Amino acid sequence: MTDATSTAPIAFIDLQAQRARIDSELRARMDAVLAHGRYILGPEVGELEERLAAFAGVDNVVACANGTDALVLAMRALGVQPGQAVLVPSFTFCATAEAVVLCGAVPVFIDVDAATFNIDADSFRTGVAHCVDNGHDLAGVIAVDLFGQPAPYDELHEAAAGHGVWVIADAAQSVGANVRGQRVGSLAPVTTASFFPAKPLGCYGDGGAVFATDPEIAATMRSLCMHGQGANQYDSVRIGYNSRLDTLQAAILLAKLDIFEDELQRRDAIARRYSQMLADVAGVPHVAAGVLSAWAQYTLTLEHGQRDRVIADLRGVGIPSAIYYPRPLHRQVAYESYPVAGGELPVSDDVSRRVLSLPMHPYLESAVQDRIAEQVRSSLQRG
Repeated sequence: MTDATSTAPIAFIDLQAQRARIDSELRARMDAVLAHGRYILGPEVGELEERLAAFAGVDNVVACANGTDALVLAMRALGVQPGQAVLVPSFTFCATAEAVVLCGAVPVFIDVDAATFNIDADSFRTGVAHCVDNGHDLAGVIAVDLFGQPAPYDELHEAAAGHGVWVIADAAQSVGANVRGQRVGSLAPVTTASFFPAKPLGCYGDGGAVFATDPEIAATMRSLCMHGQGANQYDSVRIGYNSRLDTLQAAILLAKLDIFEDELQRRDAIARRYSQMLADVAGVPHVAAGVLSAWAQYTLTLEHGQRDRVIADLRGVGIPSAIYYPRPLHRQVAYESYPVAGGELPVSDDVSRRVLSLPMHPYLESAVQDRIAEQVRSSLQRG
């Protein structure tokens, strides 16, 4: 155990603690792959797809190379056309908008809710109005489950249905979360996932998957991720990609799935404990009623002018922190020429200057968490 007063460096995400817990299972899984030698599309890939489908409560999962590819596959399967508009939140990682551009479509940036950081029905309606007013052919919306909390899909589906557009759930940060017991993966017709190592469910390289309720959409995505093949690898029925999940990565994910439910509960307990210790000095995460977040990040909202001091004070005693995200996408050089719904996105601009994420993983010991919280409190109370 680590003493709360220790000045030893702290891991922001401790993958080594997890690896030590499942070391024998990991080695057995990887040894099995080395023994059968099917490094591409080995049996572990199919097993993983089946287990993910059962976990999420859906019939169709297609594993792929990474979360960005998952978004591209999803949009292509849904029939997005070059020049069409896709609504995306500005306060998120660039991959969401990047995938839209890679499909030849146009990202239209919309704002997020100040409490959850996710898009809501109001921001969606603003985006729709912008597209109507400016003659954009709106294809759909990508809702990002930021920091692990699912977006309000019931509201979004109702709003989108009135305009005949699709909804994709970008669950890069939320695999494992649920809303009133319904798992991410089943909250939208198409849900994309990332298995980047730092995600709540991550492999030891790049990896991704798409969950789908429609078997025809799933079949199209499976074709797309294998060069657009039809009946066999030499039958090309569409222009596709080389986006298969490596067998070794599937094996690693299978070992991690065995403990994933327990890790989700640990993450939730750690997040609740952070909030109990910090709610009186900072804005703590708001989780909607009936929602279990996957807690990819634990993110505070500070007052303007506080963040730099807190970061410096934490760094001075060996405590890491991170800013997700310091600049909204509509302010990035690569995306500044794309449309902004309503002309400005005040919430995205504001929270990007105030958010700060603290160490979060299932193996964060109470004494270490005490040390982190005490330092945050001390830093904020000084100002």
